[in-house]
Amino acid sequence: MKVTKEKIEKSQAFLTIEMEKAEVEESLEQAYRRLVKRANIPGFRKGKAPRPILERHVGREHLMENAMDSLIPEAYEKALKEQGIEAIGQPQIEVTQTEPLVFKAIVPLKPSVKLGDYKHLKVEPITLTAVADEQVDTVIQELRHQHADWESIELRPADFGDSVIIDVEGSIEGKQLTDQKRIPYRLERGSTMPVPGFADQLVGMKKTEVKEFKIMLPSDYPSPDLAGKEVLFKVTVSDVSQEILPELNDAFVSTVKPGLKTWSVDALRQEIAAELKSNVENRAMQKFEEKVVDGLVGICEVEFPPVLVEAEINQILSQRFPKGKEELEDYLKRINKTPEAFHQGLHPLATSRVTRSLVLGKVSEVEKIEVSDADIACEIEEMMKNVENLEETREILNTPQNRESIKNQLIARKTVQRLVEIASAENESFENKTAKTEPAKTEPAKSETVKKTAKKKEEKK
Repeated sequence: MKVTKEKIEKSQAFLTIEMEKAEVEESLEQAYRRLVKRANIPGFRKGKAPRPILERHVGREHLMENAMDSLIPEAYEKALKEQGIEAIGQPQIEVTQTEPLVFKAIVPLKPSVKLGDYKHLKVEPITLTAVADEQVDTVIQELRHQHADWESIELRPADFGDSVIIDVEGSIEGKQLTDQKRIPYRLERGSTMPVPGFADQLVGMKKTEVKEFKIMLPSDYPSPDLAGKEVLFKVTVSDVSQEILPELNDAFVSTVKPGLKTWSVDALRQEIAAELKSNVENRAMQKFEEKVVDGLVGICEVEFPPVLVEAEINQILSQRFPKGKEELEDYLKRINKTPEAFHQGLHPLATSRVTRSLVLGKVSEVEKIEVSDADIACEIEEMMKNVENLEETREILNTPQNRESIKNQLIARKTVQRLVEIASAENESFENKTAKTEPAKTEPAKSETVKKTAKKKEEKK
């Protein structure tokens, strides 16, 4: 066997391996012994046909393929030992010729990470924006909507903001698309459900009224087979209800926030403002951490084999489509993309994740960041909050594989925290950077009060 290391590039070794004639012949003989035991050849008992007869019966190519199935892996392992190469995954093998047998192997190698001067990494903190009164008003209004009552109306036609009970028939080119009875439907301005423009057609309808109308589906409609086609709808309204918002008073506060020491509107506003401020600070910290890691990656030299990107893409797919191949195929059909195009589109994200993971791993190694069994136990208990099947969940989380995964997550988290300490050592604290002039213009994330009350309302339904 002759092994030639052509080059090492992108953490991959490129080998050419040429087998000696005697090695190939020995492997062919072994393949013959395996195959002859299973072959049914007229005139011969199993295992008794001579090799030339077997070759004519199964074909020289089949015999050679069977021989290579064992010969190539064995030769590849010997080549790695001979060259002192440590592979981190399966190689790419290409047989370039069979007489004599020559194959090429692209071997994935351990990634290389050269850290920059991260000890002097400095990143400007994220400027926080003060919580505005309008943001608190928005949250309170959402709470009132969540606790609203609904009152059936007889005379007034339906308008945006109302809720209706409808029977819906839909067809395209005479073929039935849908036929549903007594469907609750909220009339919201700009709604795209079930199709854009549907809600607009229901505005002005009264109880017991029947209406037929046509809607042209947009060219970018999620279902490609329906895009650009005209839908004929027939809608019957059986009920129209209007929203009755609760009064904003102490009784309302006691309902949405029973844990407050004082049930007052002012106390509610203060609580919501504090929650929104906490949300702003958390988002700012997350952005700052991302900037720190991005800054670190920018001063590092990282090289790794493509096999790691492919593994990360598979991880992303398993997370996004836990039900497997069928779920992915349905999604690709909806967005009208080929598997190849979608796979290629995941490359930048996967490459970024691998790069960041390798850099953080190197920093944790240099900084000697460790996680104890107690740390893992605390994290598992935190993960089990609000979980129903406690014992079953605890058993699953405590498997060796999951414990190792949790450990890696904690090490990464501690590493980022260490980098944040370094990057912000000479910067002002987040609290001192809070803007005192312009309030936030964008709508804030929902406060914890809104989330909790929304969840309770959903559970009651």
